[in-house]
Amino acid sequence: MKGKQSGELAVIAMRGCEQFAANVDSYLKDWRRHSSADEDTFILSADCPRFSSGEAKGILHESARAKDVYIICDVFNYGVTYKMYGMNVPMSPDDHYADLKRIIAAIGGKARRLTVIMPMLYEGRQHKKSSRESLDCALMLQELVSMGVSNILTFDAHDSRISNAIPLAGFDNVRPTYQMIKALCRAVPDVQIDKDHMAIISPDEGAMARCMYYSSVLGLDIGMFYKRRNYSIVINGRNPIEAHEYLGQDLHGKDVIVVDDMISSGESMLDVCKQLKEKGAERVFCFATFGLFTDGCDKFDQGYKEGVFDKILSTNLVYRRPELASKPWFVEVNMCKYVAYLIDTLNNDATISTLLNPVQRIQNLMDKHRKALAKQIKINFEEEN
Repeated sequence: MKGKQSGELAVIAMRGCEQFAANVDSYLKDWRRHSSADEDTFILSADCPRFSSGEAKGILHESARAKDVYIICDVFNYGVTYKMYGMNVPMSPDDHYADLKRIIAAIGGKARRLTVIMPMLYEGRQHKKSSRESLDCALMLQELVSMGVSNILTFDAHDSRISNAIPLAGFDNVRPTYQMIKALCRAVPDVQIDKDHMAIISPDEGAMARCMYYSSVLGLDIGMFYKRRNYSIVINGRNPIEAHEYLGQDLHGKDVIVVDDMISSGESMLDVCKQLKEKGAERVFCFATFGLFTDGCDKFDQGYKEGVFDKILSTNLVYRRPELASKPWFVEVNMCKYVAYLIDTLNNDATISTLLNPVQRIQNLMDKHRKALAKQIKINFEEEN
């Protein structure tokens, strides 16, 4: 049951998040159209204009006083640019994070409550120290809290233990498990999600926790790869992977789902998919919350052509390369409605526990999918005979 609203709702879209925020706003307006607050929009107008030198400032075009403000920020959107010394410069994660702080500073502590929705955490892969190096993600979280942010929502954090950096502040790590499974059932209607026909595969040790969740709620066996790295050298900021070694049961004749938080260059994912096919896997579906595709799509086009994988499912929480929309192997998982649910629930000071734990919704989805599949199999049998 919903409680009393914490304050008048306001949503701020940082650069590159305008369309996502507009879709979220559409859901919120639809749900609240009969409320006493008959707003045309919940979007609060804000901007970060830049001087020709690249310097910037944050501006609010309307008041945020006493409002419950939710700032949506995609720090990985390189699709937006700014002018600096006459050059078009794509915005880096550092640029997006700096703009986020500028908007928070422009609010000036006047909001009743301030929540940052950062789908993919800034510097989230730099989550632990292994030598004399910075711990950027933890510093970012502490800095936001010191600026007055009371709650941070992120999705599929690379390591959720990073929340230990702000133990007295709100930190919610949301996983799009239900939305991923639902999207797979829609994209591949004949998929059979049971122990006899499917398995969950973790591409490395770090992804085991999310894979164990999928395995548990779907009742599937689980396997994993571990990365054998060369720790004597560093290439592109990391120790290169020499091989992926498989641990798990026989996969012959089974479909598999490979689950990870992100696809960066995609080399690791493609290598894992290739090995799974060699081990007898029937179809390979890849779940990646964030599809960055930093090296482009050519190698994935080639892999799909060669039958290395069948589908890649990724959310619209971060910027996607425009060409992905036309790829036969890519399935976009729309998260706008889910984010709207989170905002609506939090604004009413209600618990989001049921939204964070979608076990019942997944079970209902599986029942519905199995009935539809059984009905289709019966129709096909009758047509053939």
